[in-house]
Amino acid sequence: MKAVEAYWKEALAGVGIGVIIALAVWGVDVTPILVMAGLVILMQMMLTGRLGGGRKLETLTIDAKNSIDSPITFDDIGGQETAKRELLEALEFISNKEKCAQLGIRPLKGILLAGPPGTGKTLLAKAAASFINSAFVAASGSSFIEMYAGVGAQRIRQLFAKGRQAAVQQGKESAIIFIDEIEVIGGKRGRHSSHLEYDQTLNQLLVEMDGIQGDSDVRVLVIGATNRPDLLDSALIRPGRFDRIVRVDLPDKEGRLHILQIHSRNKPLAPDVDLEKIAGETFGFSGAHLESLLNEAAIHALREGSDLIREKDLREALEKVMLGEKLDRKPREEERRRVAYHETGHALVSELLRNGSVSSVTVTPRGQTLGYVRRRPDGDYYLYTKQQLLDQIAIALGGAVMEEMFFGSRSTGSKGDFQQAVEAARQIIDSGMSALGIVSKEHVLPEDVNREVQAIITEQEKRVRELLAGRRALAEKLAEELLQAEKLSGDRFRELLKAS
Repeated sequence: MKAVEAYWKEALAGVGIGVIIALAVWGVDVTPILVMAGLVILMQMMLTGRLGGGRKLETLTIDAKNSIDSPITFDDIGGQETAKRELLEALEFISNKEKCAQLGIRPLKGILLAGPPGTGKTLLAKAAASFINSAFVAASGSSFIEMYAGVGAQRIRQLFAKGRQAAVQQGKESAIIFIDEIEVIGGKRGRHSSHLEYDQTLNQLLVEMDGIQGDSDVRVLVIGATNRPDLLDSALIRPGRFDRIVRVDLPDKEGRLHILQIHSRNKPLAPDVDLEKIAGETFGFSGAHLESLLNEAAIHALREGSDLIREKDLREALEKVMLGEKLDRKPREEERRRVAYHETGHALVSELLRNGSVSSVTVTPRGQTLGYVRRRPDGDYYLYTKQQLLDQIAIALGGAVMEEMFFGSRSTGSKGDFQQAVEAARQIIDSGMSALGIVSKEHVLPEDVNREVQAIITEQEKRVRELLAGRRALAEKLAEELLQAEKLSGDRFRELLKAS
């Protein structure tokens, strides 16, 4: 069919060129004809993405059952039990078509997966295709927008046609169309006043989703993924288009343990490895972070010639994922000494306020830091009391106060600590736990907020001075030990603390 179409195009082009030559020979001015033909060709090239760096719509089609790679199932995804349950419930409307029709249930047209990066939204979409044996077509939101009007809308039509075509070719009754970064094309209309291509593309997506029929030969389900659901147009996320919004949040401790167990299946772990302990120390890590953690641990074991991934490899990988690779640069001895006292101040205040909270303390430069204290959380916290926030401020100020006690001045190394302290103080104010009482962020005067932040931090700075002033000899001993060893584990730090 394509060969015949190409033949006729070439034939017509040949006839057109022949006519133009004949007219020129007869003395007719063919300049307007040539200009018009050039404009038509230029417009065609713009619309098909062959001019100005344009590109054709890049889609990825995966047969979830017969792909070369192993199919992804819901068992391969950890830490998202709630999201999986919601998604499985929505998929029942596609897999049990007859029962849904009997109960008068309208098939779902779209499911929106919303959550932070690296939490497994794409994996969930692929697992959904595998679960209901559907064709899977994927595209990124950035693949649709070009500088030429109409290209995005055309590519939306191509994507939906591609999904139905893939299902027919693979002999399947349903297709899942996955659009990653959907906020690129699904953002609130009217934001791009000088570029209506965004609005036209979104309008075409709305039309296509409205045109999805539950009684057609191929049942289509659209799954969108976004990190910013607040940016989406209300017409897109209303019932009848994206009927379900599934939160894909960062995993809790149990979820992190499950993810670590999944990604360690093909990795030889030493007997001393305690994944539950690692899960407890990785609060705030996404599934992607945890996968990278185990991969970096395996790389570290390879570097050291070990056949097993040991506890020390995981510890090294944890610090690398959090802070970056070790740096070759060596600070001057005076700077190194100041850093040791600074980090000792953080660690000592942390242990005094909450025993067992320090996991390690080091003066080895990593990433953007010359030294750091890694703290061990005693659980996953989603709410904080005023006292917990005040303790965070005190720990953040420990380094600067320690420097001032032993060197008579502070350094720029405390800049990040002060930012953390101010942020915690603002949380206290915004939560109505300060002397200002319950306030509105929009109506309270900035000078009142700044005055209260300063009062909170000043009070905690006085508290830290009192804690460290009575332990000056102990603080100096701990700092000198850290300076010699370069790194102290939390257990070793506590041993020195108890021995003094």
